[in-house]
Amino acid sequence: MPRTPRKYEEHLDRTPANHVPLTPLQFLDRAALAYPDKVSVIHGARRYTWSQTRERARRLASALAKRGIVKGSTVAVMGSNTPELYEAHFGVPMIGAVLNALNVRLNADEIAFILVHGEAEILITDREFSPTIKKALAKLESPIPVIDIDDPEAGGAGELLGETTYEDLLAEGDPDFAWAYPADEWDAISLNYTSGTTGNPKGVVYHHRGAYLNGLGNIVTWTLPHESVYLWTLPMFHCNGWCFPWTMAALAGTNVCCRKVNAKAIYDAIADHGVTHFCGAPIVLGFVINASDAEKRPFDHTVKVMTAAAPPPAPVLARMQAEGFHVTHTYGLTEVYGPATVCAWHTEWDDLDMEEQARLKARQGIRYVVQDDLMVGDPETVEPVPHDGETMGEVFFRGNITMRGYLKNPDATDKAFAGGWFHSGDLGVVYPDGYIQLKDRSKDIIISGGENISSIEVESVLYKHPDVVACGVVAKTDERWGETPVAVVELRDGATVTEADLIAFCRESLAGYKCPRTILFDELPKTSTGKIQKFRLREHVGRLAEAGES
Repeated sequence: MPRTPRKYEEHLDRTPANHVPLTPLQFLDRAALAYPDKVSVIHGARRYTWSQTRERARRLASALAKRGIVKGSTVAVMGSNTPELYEAHFGVPMIGAVLNALNVRLNADEIAFILVHGEAEILITDREFSPTIKKALAKLESPIPVIDIDDPEAGGAGELLGETTYEDLLAEGDPDFAWAYPADEWDAISLNYTSGTTGNPKGVVYHHRGAYLNGLGNIVTWTLPHESVYLWTLPMFHCNGWCFPWTMAALAGTNVCCRKVNAKAIYDAIADHGVTHFCGAPIVLGFVINASDAEKRPFDHTVKVMTAAAPPPAPVLARMQAEGFHVTHTYGLTEVYGPATVCAWHTEWDDLDMEEQARLKARQGIRYVVQDDLMVGDPETVEPVPHDGETMGEVFFRGNITMRGYLKNPDATDKAFAGGWFHSGDLGVVYPDGYIQLKDRSKDIIISGGENISSIEVESVLYKHPDVVACGVVAKTDERWGETPVAVVELRDGATVTEADLIAFCRESLAGYKCPRTILFDELPKTSTGKIQKFRLREHVGRLAEAGES
């Protein structure tokens, strides 16, 4: 029988009936269609249903369009985890504009840089942050329109800077505004800036395809049920809340906003609203396990927590489980839409002792379902390292939840994508089962007497001490060894442990050369998402060295 080589190409074309660009915006329409009266967002005394959230997002899109915002325009939002920022994740891209959710902990210079670099055409800002925004706006050569979020939960803090309020802006919009799918799923949907620890921050551009896929990927990875009630402890400005604004719309679950994250707010939300899931850095886990009896509230279900950054040590895991929380460990970067790997758990591991469970959970695991590939390889040759759990290499990503690139920074983009992979700058190993484990950032490796010391390894030991709440390990210049580890430690209230005690504690688990020679007791500098800022620790240690202090 003769072959027809092109049989699958002939009259089997893409049409509007069988192909549309992927976009997470359609999740909102479906939620409102299927569950119009289900509560979508809770914030203080405010309650919205999915039909109301869709209407408010459409009003926002319509009002922005009337003010000249078009495809490719940047709309900046300086906001807490409130309904306004949640709605912006849909309303802004409904007209093809790009959402730039600003880090509320940045200073005026940094905010001004981002507004100029991202070419923001309008700024929506919560009045709580007016002192910073007022200074930032004064630094701009050209003024931009400002819309105020006047949230009752802010208690009237801060002044109103804009020409109108967010609610008045929505009143200008059409509740039946007909948004259109993006012409191309590769179109930009959001702009997120990196921390900028070594200079100006870089603008990371996300596309509709990646946002759609990771929005669904969160559901698969974390096995989220339709009845999920998600507490916003993770900032929505951080990698667009790890894409959970879109995830919760796809589920038609319930979002519980949390303006101020602390132990009482977390326990209150669980007890009052039946919260089932929340995300955050290890600092959020610390809020839970260090909560006072007065802050705690009883609840009768297991709450699932997704954490990233430093792996939770065994004592933290044990205390979390005892309090009714189940922890999932993930890893990622801004450039890969937040978490892109997960320590996928095996039920047979439940029978292991807590120390062994912690050892396994400390691994960053395997790629997300929606990420094409993950590799640990040689930074120069981009060749994979052996799966022996020992050979260190750089972590590389490739796939649909990788950024388009850095805005207006072709050199950085080319460098990041050299060899057909995204270069994370993180160092790790691969175990025989294919699970990866981070060992350090390339710039955070301590080289002492020619030997590499992983700061993460030293920190993991310190975290096992019951009096250590948080710690960071960096290099200190040493005439003999080149570098030696120094630790900065935050202690639990009332702790009496000394520097000598902690060094001796480290020696029980680490080779002598890996143990800190110096331990400082001080508050750790952290990012807005709870990550320890190693560059500031290095600066602090450097100043002490110059002053001749130990």
